[in-house]
Amino acid sequence: MMLLSEEKISHLAHRILNGLSEDLELEWRVDETRVLREIKEAILSALRLEAEIDRIVRQRLASYSRPIAEGSPEWEVLYRKSFNEELRKRKKG
Repeated sequence: MMLLSEEKISHLAHRILNGLSEDLELEWRVDETRVLREIKEAILSALRLEAEIDRIVRQRLASYSRPIAEGSPEWEVLYRKSFNEELRKRKKG
């Protein structure tokens, strides 16, 4: 899981805002500061979801009766598969 500092999140949010403004030639009906705040919250929400799913998947893999070494090819495949399944569950609900 990748952790981002407030500085990096702010930088990404500004890049997204600038990209939207340039590419779509949008005229904002609200203050750009508010749009920027919403973009930052969307990024933080995605990071929180990723962290929660990561915790759940790691617990699941640790509960297997046969220990699987973290970082092994088998662990990586099972982790990615479980992560994607959990993500799909969240998107349905």
